[in-house]
Amino acid sequence: MMRLIFLFTAVCALATSGVALAQQPSSPEETVEYSTDKYKVETNRFWSNWFITVGAGGQIFFGDHDKQASFGDRLAPALDIAVGKWFTPGIGMRLEYSGLSIKGATKWENDPNYDSAHGTGDPVENGAAPHWLQKSKFKMFNLHADMLFNFSNLFCGYNEKRIWNSSAYLGAGWARTWESPTADGLTMNLGWLNSFRLCSALDLNIDVRASLIDDDFDGEIGGHRYDGMLTATAGLTYKFKPRGWERSKTVTRTHFNNDEINAMREKLNRMSEENARLQKALEEGKKAEAQAVVKKIAAANLVTFKIGKSDLSNEARANLQLLAEVIKNADANAVYTVTGYADKGTGSKAINERLSKERAEAVYKCLVEEFGVSKSQLRIDYKGGVDNMFYDDPRLSRAVITQGR
Repeated sequence: MMRLIFLFTAVCALATSGVALAQQPSSPEETVEYSTDKYKVETNRFWSNWFITVGAGGQIFFGDHDKQASFGDRLAPALDIAVGKWFTPGIGMRLEYSGLSIKGATKWENDPNYDSAHGTGDPVENGAAPHWLQKSKFKMFNLHADMLFNFSNLFCGYNEKRIWNSSAYLGAGWARTWESPTADGLTMNLGWLNSFRLCSALDLNIDVRASLIDDDFDGEIGGHRYDGMLTATAGLTYKFKPRGWERSKTVTRTHFNNDEINAMREKLNRMSEENARLQKALEEGKKAEAQAVVKKIAAANLVTFKIGKSDLSNEARANLQLLAEVIKNADANAVYTVTGYADKGTGSKAINERLSKERAEAVYKCLVEEFGVSKSQLRIDYKGGVDNMFYDDPRLSRAVITQGR
């Protein structure tokens, strides 16, 4: 009789151990590994990482009478409106409208020796200014395209939560005065853009830009070939979705042999039939030998999950049903621990803690609610992210192990 008991115990152990083998997926499984290289990101799509910028500030014009006019007489308001796109974390492009007005000094209209342009009729009050200068003011705009180079990302690597990003830019454009005598010309623009992260969608930016334009843009021809402008503005940049870049990743597809899996399932079915036969033999043995003690043992059981998931597959549920039957027919005082795990190689510590708990809860709920295992015989534990537990295979670390004691 004792030999029959030992045989039954061994068959139960093999049957419950087979649960882990039978739950292997029959379709390919993808394993995603993200690169830790901060200089490598996924290429974005055309409609990704677009932005719009609005800023205001001041600009000062460098013309023919800078020494005679005071700083205040030359300082004028400035407005920037831009739309652009980042092609990589370090390289982007924008189209920007800059302008409003320019202030400075020009000659008097009634001086027969000079041509005046954009005069306001107010004399320049600087004591060093000659009597033939008056204040000038005229409206203008500068429409320019700029190439942006984010030095923070180029030299320090991409970090979507970096507070300060420093970018240089170089571009060309076309400028025009709105008032007579009108003038227009090509501009060259060089600037420095500083962005401060407010949230994932919004940046505060400070833009300092120098521009060159032909000498006659202000209506006067002086002793220099070019006039210039220095502009400084502060504003906000809104980043449209989808924004940011994903880390570069490697996707590994694992294929399983369906014939081998089906053979394992057939073997498990035969073990289950043998288990039922031995159970019947033991019941008959109890009648013949009242003092015989039979104790059924449920071996440790392994259920694996897809990456990032805590959902049970139909195959896993079928195997858990077999385990539930063994638990219910085994020692009613035995307590089983349902322990959840996650793959340490993917996801953060917080995500793995949550995921391992959700997986343990999913197995616990399935055993209790679907297959009638008593809550008093189960307890839940979870370990978060762990290193490879079996055969150096991270897929086998995305698991729940149910073990009796």
